[in-house]
Amino acid sequence: MNRDIKGLASQMTLEEKAGMCSGLSVWHLKGVERLGIPSIMVANGPNGLHKQAASEGINMNGATPSTCFPTAAALASTWNRELIHEVGVALGEICQAENVAVLLGPGTNIKRSPLGGRNFEYFSEDPYLSSELAASQIQGVQSQGVGTSLKHFAVNNQEHLRMSYDAIVDERTLREIYLASFEGAVKKGKPWTVMTAYNKINGTYASQNEHLLDDVLRKEWGFEGVVVSDWGAVDQIIESLAAGLELEMPGNNGLTDKKIIQGVRNETLPLEVLDSAVERILELIFKHMDNKREHVTVRTEDNHALARRAAGESIILLKNSDGLLPLPKNGKIAILGALAQNPKFQGGGSAFVVPTQVDIPVEEMKQLAHHGDLIAYAPGYAVDTEEVDGQLIEEAKQVAGAADIAVIVAGIPDGFESELSDRRHLRLPYNQEQLIEAVAAVHDKVVVVLMNGSALEMPWASSVPAIVEAYLGGQAIGGALADILYGEVNPSGKLAETFPVKLEDNPSYLHFPGEGKRVEYKEGIFVGYRYYDTKKLEPLFPFGHGLSYTTFAYSDLKLNTASMLDTDTLEVQVTITNTGELSGKEIVQLYVKDTVSTMKRPDKELKDFAKVDLEPGEQTTVTFTLGQRAFAYYNAELKDWHVESGEFAIMIGSSSRNIALQASLEVHSTVALHQTFTRNSLLGELMTNPAAASMLQSLAQQFQAAMGISEQDEKMAKIMQAALATMPLRNLVSFSQGAFTDEMLEQLLGQLNGHH
Repeated sequence: MNRDIKGLASQMTLEEKAGMCSGLSVWHLKGVERLGIPSIMVANGPNGLHKQAASEGINMNGATPSTCFPTAAALASTWNRELIHEVGVALGEICQAENVAVLLGPGTNIKRSPLGGRNFEYFSEDPYLSSELAASQIQGVQSQGVGTSLKHFAVNNQEHLRMSYDAIVDERTLREIYLASFEGAVKKGKPWTVMTAYNKINGTYASQNEHLLDDVLRKEWGFEGVVVSDWGAVDQIIESLAAGLELEMPGNNGLTDKKIIQGVRNETLPLEVLDSAVERILELIFKHMDNKREHVTVRTEDNHALARRAAGESIILLKNSDGLLPLPKNGKIAILGALAQNPKFQGGGSAFVVPTQVDIPVEEMKQLAHHGDLIAYAPGYAVDTEEVDGQLIEEAKQVAGAADIAVIVAGIPDGFESELSDRRHLRLPYNQEQLIEAVAAVHDKVVVVLMNGSALEMPWASSVPAIVEAYLGGQAIGGALADILYGEVNPSGKLAETFPVKLEDNPSYLHFPGEGKRVEYKEGIFVGYRYYDTKKLEPLFPFGHGLSYTTFAYSDLKLNTASMLDTDTLEVQVTITNTGELSGKEIVQLYVKDTVSTMKRPDKELKDFAKVDLEPGEQTTVTFTLGQRAFAYYNAELKDWHVESGEFAIMIGSSSRNIALQASLEVHSTVALHQTFTRNSLLGELMTNPAAASMLQSLAQQFQAAMGISEQDEKMAKIMQAALATMPLRNLVSFSQGAFTDEMLEQLLGQLNGHH
């Protein structure tokens, strides 16, 4: 419906306008009854609806039951845009039924360190993968006439001092890693709202950071929705409104209203800034009202089935020596580990969802086995402690000894990873590690299943033939796990983050979580696989890794050109064949490498991906289209993305470490970087500039002759050339014994810089 939003805003009193810019309560926005402006509700997500009663404050555990879908860490492992869109549609429908206007999610911050307490809520260490998956979820939710809140903008990568730390990040790193994770989601997904982070970025709180909110989010990316604070993230409301925030949450009983009214009256807040904020909030309210549907029925059973399918596609087969998996349905199986009876399927904190039901792994395994009595269970450890219980381990060893195969379900219990605190280490609880080692010592057919929110160290990995990563897979994880273990579903998940051998290998290790309130991002753009691959450091499991019960072959890589301008697009084709005996899905990953660069660039960067579903013997051709951004780095001086002319490699593979095919092309930049030369510019810098190189060639020869070095003395000539490359121009005057003067240098600089 077309509404005269400006006209409506003009009828509001100053007090009513001021009131619109903060919440009515914890979960509701204010309305204006006399003008027919309703109060709307927002609620936590993003992997299920966490809707609290209107009278409740912030209660992280109490809410209306709702389907708990896999967490973002798990969903990201599907690498499946369409499936994540489908989950978004279901979430949007649930919100419609519950009269929720905006679902607070998805979160798309980068997993800078595997210790990050909210890593389970975020998609990936890679900004392209993060932004693509976030965009899919946003589009799914919003297709149902329900808004999303893309969060936490920006550089929110730890829980330690989360409300006050200052993230010190250079502009190139900010653009290429931490903002890029949001950029695609904003441009493609068009979220109704964006939520600011608690922390500061380069000295300014996110909720009053004009560079981020106005320059980047609005002017560059074209965001047209509402910028809302995280709950309690506003320091100074006047500065926040001026910087581009519209809505402070939660409500604070009129304190914010008074500050805004005073700001307008004493002219520290221009009225047009307030009017603009109010108009955007009104647009959000009426967008919800215009899309509101009556009598929406939640399809709880269908949603549970979707949660099972999503969880099944998110589970990653990390290791499968000698084809131990899938399990035989007529085999005697020992299921060990308390989490098999009481699964860990979601993280703690504001993302907590009260599930509609929970599938129990042991029971679901019994359903799929030929006989339920083929399954024997022993807890093996207690979940609420790290202490080893020798009796539980002995019982588990006996149960394992009587079975053909032992499946140990391990993971991070409640309280070990959650919002509000970062993890202390990457290990499983000690009693679980002891169980794995004890059983592996007496049984050679052990499968370890992991339920955790982010990367783990696995000192026991070489002792067991099969490892399955289930992440925090939502309420249907029990059924999904049974499907994977028994081969009802072929595993097709792949890691969206690197698993290091040890925590100390992680690039942020020395700088996380900072000193005092200052967190310096000294690893720069080398986050996750960008670091491991560039440093040639072997991870435990690489980014993009995941096995299948079938096999795939990559062939026939074709580029539509061998040379292109950076304004052109490149078409890449590759053929994938299922060479095994089972149908399965493969995630085809495309990486780009800048072969020779004057800038520090990662060894390779993910620039596209596709998930294909193939029957045995079937093949398909995947087509990727790459534009300028696939080849560019962020040039802080230009304040823009820039492509350096030169050779680039297109790499296609099944992980960042398993590149099957590679082809090269030349990309030519259409933007010339203007260099200004000074007395202190190095001769080597001038030699890389075509215009300057020809001028300097004869000059260098004269200088060489003046130093008494002949062209025939090749060895000395080479040494001299290397020395000259690092010499400032002014040294030509110092060392030429009068042959080259200051006046000649100034004349040369004039020519080089285009002065006449």
